[in-house]
Formats: sequence, structure tokens, C-alpha cells
Amino acid sequence: MAEELLHKHFTPYVPKKGEEYMNTKQLTHFRKILETLKQELSEDIDRTVHTMQDEATVFADPNDRASQETDMAIELRNRDRERKLIKKIDETLGRIDEGDYGYCDKCGVEIGIKRLEARPTATLCIDCKTLEELRERQVAK
Repeated sequence: MAEELLHKHFTPYVPKKGEEYMNTKQLTHFRKILETLKQELSEDIDRTVHTMQDEATVFADPNDRASQETDMAIELRNRDRERKLIKKIDETLGRIDEGDYGYCDKCGVEIGIKRLEARPTATLCIDCKTLEELRERQVAK
């Protein structure tokens, strides 16, 4: 859902030939993406809280009550995911401030503009992420 919102609000960055990676213009582009996403997630969370307060009805029918509780549990689980994403966005904005944004945490290579536009909170290049996922699958078996 967050990624769907993301692609509606920005024009993909097209680097000029010979342009330095993660220059001020690129960092500004990604900061705007992250801040917009964070704002939308925060508004969504606030809207959910107000909706749940407004819809807090006590149903006499146990089936209706169970259905309402299930809906609320699903909604709360979704909001918890969004809250965690907001935390990750804050950490990513910190990486921009520190000058670490756009470089892989494991090997130090450039993550790439297209990958960062698809997943602005990425901390691993595609190769390191692929290896990590392969290891996770092997451990899960």
C-alpha cells in the first residue's frame, strides 16, 4: 500500500550524464519522497484512530461483535506495520543527514536510484539483499 501511494506523488529522477551519485539534488529528491510518504502514513494512522473511536459500537449479536473485533484487529495490525515503516523512514532520513544514504550497509556499493525509488528505505544493494533472502530461505527449511 505504501509503495502504491509513493508512485503517485513523484516524478522519477533522471540523472544527467556524468552526474555525481547522491548529490544534493538527488538527496533532496529522496528526502521529499520519504517526507511525503511519512506524512501520508501519519494521516492514515490518525484517520484510523478517529474512525475506530467513531465506530466503537457494542453489538448485542455475538457474530456482529466478533466481526467488528476482527476488523479492528486487522486494522490495528496494518497500522502497526505503518508505524514501523514511519520509524524506518525516520532512520533513513537520518542516513541522508549523515551522508550514508544510497550506499549498501554490507558492501558499500551504490544501491542505485531506481532501486531507491522503488524502496526508498533500502539499506542493501540488490546483490546483498538477494543473498540475505537466500540465507533466510535456507534457515527456514
